[in-house]
Amino acid sequence: MLSVMARSILHADMDEFFAAVEKLDHPELRGKCLLIGGSPQGRGVVSTASYEAREYGVHSAMPMATAVRLCPRAVLLPVRGDRYREVSERIFDIFERFTPLVEPLSIDEAFLDVTGSQRLFGPAERIARTIKSTIREEVGLTASLGMAPNKFLAKLASDLEKPDGLVIITERNVHEVLDPLPVAKLWGVGPAAAERLERMGLRTIGRLRAAEPGRLREAFGEWGEQIHRLACGIDDRPVTPDHEAKSIAQEQTFPEDVADLDELRRVLLLQTDQVARRLRRCGLKARTVTIKLRYGDFTTLTRSTTLGEATNVTDDLRAAAVKLLTAWASRAHRPLRLLGVTASQLTAAGRGQLSLFEDPRRVKQRQLDQTLDDIADRFGTDAVHRGPPRGDKPTTPG
Repeated sequence: MLSVMARSILHADMDEFFAAVEKLDHPELRGKCLLIGGSPQGRGVVSTASYEAREYGVHSAMPMATAVRLCPRAVLLPVRGDRYREVSERIFDIFERFTPLVEPLSIDEAFLDVTGSQRLFGPAERIARTIKSTIREEVGLTASLGMAPNKFLAKLASDLEKPDGLVIITERNVHEVLDPLPVAKLWGVGPAAAERLERMGLRTIGRLRAAEPGRLREAFGEWGEQIHRLACGIDDRPVTPDHEAKSIAQEQTFPEDVADLDELRRVLLLQTDQVARRLRRCGLKARTVTIKLRYGDFTTLTRSTTLGEATNVTDDLRAAAVKLLTAWASRAHRPLRLLGVTASQLTAAGRGQLSLFEDPRRVKQRQLDQTLDDIADRFGTDAVHRGPPRGDKPTTPG
């Protein structure tokens, strides 16, 4: 049994998203090796490499200097975060035409529960194909979709036939699809964990599925039981839209561990900006900010702070997240495989005691957020740029 009830879950993942937007805006770049990120003269890293560049062994999170050595003819471009968010919003608007159950994972991917949408739009496969064609026609980009009874399988499926793929996993073919795949395809299994599993003779998902759960628990603790469930295709987590969530999070897993603190800060700021805007869009405030840090050996840390009052002001959330990151770096800085930020202890934005003499600075910050949101909604997010927090050192370009 894969799930508690039969569900139709889609995972939509845009193909080479940053590079695809650059090709959309500049058709002369099509077919060329593109590296989007920071300067190779500094400590910049690759945010996205086009498929053409990936053939040379380049991947995201790689130092740009290394990427340029591997692919010397590549065209280097800076990250245009506001433009990418503008295109992202158009794509998410398309998702929401087909279901209100949309759970964003990042700027270019999301889960969609279309179980209840089939009465209106037809079978789930038809919905998936319609979403793909609508994105292509209205935005000019391609998306790869996975369709399955649960989130884990849908996410795995979306990655199997990139670019422009559609892979369907059912309860009938799940083991046929999963068993031959390497264990590194399991959600959360990085290179170090994969190597350790391989040393145990568990090179494929099928071998892992056949292993005794107790053996995995002895070797990995609770995480061992979790990956065994995934190897069996079991994942009961629901798709949770932001307005129903008990927390709102953004996280990123890097293809290679990232040690550069400037790059980690840049990623964290982008994640916090997204979380803050999602809070405001849903009429929510958060009182607790948590950052999630995962090392290459899969050791995972969280660091949290509880604010004096709930907020959805971007600068407040940014300051809290950066302070947590800085404190971690001063004590336990090691290369990270994953970084994320979560806002929790959510309340409706209209609730809570109002201060009679509110700090004018906070009023201005809220007004700035509202103004920037209004500009972005009307003219697109490329119309305005937000700098680093006051007092924070500038982030590495890209």
